[in-house]
Amino acid sequence: MDAIVNTKPKAGVIGLGAMGYQMARHLKEKGFTVSGYDVSAEATTKSEAIGIPTRTDIAAVGSTSNVVIVMVQTDKQVVEVIREGGLLASLAPGSVICIASSIAPVTCRQLESEAAEKGVGVLDTPVVLGQEAADNGTLTVFAGGEANWLEAARPVLSAFSGNILHIGPSGTGQIAKTANNMLLWACICANFEALSLARELGANVPTLVSALMHSSGANWSLSRWGKSTGKWAEKDMDVALDLAQSVKLPLPLNGLVDQLMKSMNKERMQSLLN
Repeated sequence: MDAIVNTKPKAGVIGLGAMGYQMARHLKEKGFTVSGYDVSAEATTKSEAIGIPTRTDIAAVGSTSNVVIVMVQTDKQVVEVIREGGLLASLAPGSVICIASSIAPVTCRQLESEAAEKGVGVLDTPVVLGQEAADNGTLTVFAGGEANWLEAARPVLSAFSGNILHIGPSGTGQIAKTANNMLLWACICANFEALSLARELGANVPTLVSALMHSSGANWSLSRWGKSTGKWAEKDMDVALDLAQSVKLPLPLNGLVDQLMKSMNKERMQSLLN
């Protein structure tokens, strides 16, 4: 009997933290050949415990992958992984890099241009819907970049997502993620004020939340009130306000949201439910 050949793209994941670990897990569970890399020994040990092999350096992931997901924290780290860490040098022509990190659109465009010289595609593929969706494999991916590269990467992205939405050219995935974040944090601030007032007036907040989900005030963060952490709010708002400054566009509401979110956290939001 002939051996069954795995025709799926070989995947790599750079950054095996809370989100990257789940991406790698879903890839493995859906039959992809996957390898990973992280600077954290704890993260690599956790990944290896479920059968995901980790490499000693970034270039080693690139040399054994067709599609590489980059899920690190900052623009600087993304550039270090792709340009300085050897990913561009080790990937074969026709391979694709998917930047799942939330970074500046201009960084994505610069890296796309550099990669094109080597015949490698770069997509910005930031994800939304949070940790729960990452755990469940139902993330939404906002994709920016050329359609042919997205089709090459789609099987890998589909392993951990419920929706893959092509927004436009390079950087537009990041623009969509920023718009999403602006709305998310603004909703959290508005929800907090409305629920705080309701509680002071004697309403039962969990009952009220359930009722409001049938109203014109319904929103995603309200539907899962008490679960959001607000962890990345400061970074997200810095990105939004920096982008606005670059095009000289005033964002007075989001300037206030930026200040309000500095004191917002999961514990404060949960306190309204008690």
